Amino acid sequence: MTKVSALSQAEENYLKEIFHLSGQDKIKVSTNGLAEKLESKASSITDMLKKLGDKKLVSYEKYKGCSLTKKGEKIAIHIIRKHRLWETFLVNKLNFGWDEVHDVAEQLEHIQSLKLINGIDHILNYPKVDPHGDPIPDKDGNIDYLESKVLLSETAISSKVEVVQVSEDSLDLLQYLDSIKLNLGSKIEILERVAFDESIRVKLEGNGELSLSKKVAENIYVKFIQK
Repeated sequence: MTKVSALSQAEENYLKEIFHLSGQDKIKVSTNGLAEKLESKASSITDMLKKLGDKKLVSYEKYKGCSLTKKGEKIAIHIIRKHRLWETFLVNKLNFGWDEVHDVAEQLEHIQSLKLINGIDHILNYPKVDPHGDPIPDKDGNIDYLESKVLLSETAISSKVEVVQVSEDSLDLLQYLDSIKLNLGSKIEILERVAFDESIRVKLEGNGELSLSKKVAENIYVKFIQK
């Protein structure tokens, strides 16, 4: 794994966010998009991209956006691996709620010890996903994406699905899902889609019927249950 000890936390955060924003298709990331995500000025973004470009971690062209080099991508994946393993450790071993772990993992992901991270992976029995359903890269940087997942908001009426991933960006969302007992692995049947506001009425296995707003449904990924 590529060494990250020479990088600042800010530089690591840039690499991680570029990786997230580029997605599986590895599209170029605009400076404006990165500025919005990192809540920073465009001029500061440009300065950092030039610095990362000098370190051969980012490929950046003015007005054309940026992308990670192979070296930059390896470092970004390693940071994401640490973040998601820490989230899993906090939930599974220290009884944190899934709404509590993101900010703590943001701090812990900058610890450099490979022995520690690989040890946590072993203790957790090599988990494939974190508490929010995001895939955890293995020690070689491989990511097992769940290709069959779809947004709950896009599923058809009468579909029977299982929750496999939720957005971790919203603390309020995670707390709301806890309150209605909707978690990873929850089984759902789509009963109705309301034309007026595009909310959906669902049957949650073991917890009766619920009405979910379009915004909630757009932050939940599901997979279809085989009949």
